[in-house]
Amino acid sequence: MNLSDYIKKRNGVPMGADNSLRNMLHRSLGAGKFSTFWKYWNPIWSYFLGKYIFQPIKQFLPAAFSLIFTFAVSGFLHDLVIMIIKREFTLLLTPWFLLMGLCVVLGDYAKIDYSKSPWIARAAINILIISSCLYIAYQIRL
Repeated sequence: MNLSDYIKKRNGVPMGADNSLRNMLHRSLGAGKFSTFWKYWNPIWSYFLGKYIFQPIKQFLPAAFSLIFTFAVSGFLHDLVIMIIKREFTLLLTPWFLLMGLCVVLGDYAKIDYSKSPWIARAAINILIISSCLYIAYQIRL
């Protein structure tokens, strides 16, 4: 699947459409599982992470470990941009993304599903998971 098809599948509209951002936010925040949140969040970034990190690693590691590793790589790439700009070593986003990857895997393993809840409750749960992971990562930052 090419990038354009991937974005249309995730957002429901073609790449660059006026309501693309709105669709991404509505679908991701309103997801009924934390793993589903990530299917809709930032489809351009997830396309490349899936193609160049997750899929190759999945050939050697189980899918769950590959997913967690992909989250950690994504966090590190975000941290790397910050380190280049600030010219100092810092890791906050790497552990944050690692924790979110763990939440995805554990949530699926435990079959946590809140899809029958109203959209606002699903959004609140997803935001709570994300912010809790950030809080923990901030407490253990390197």
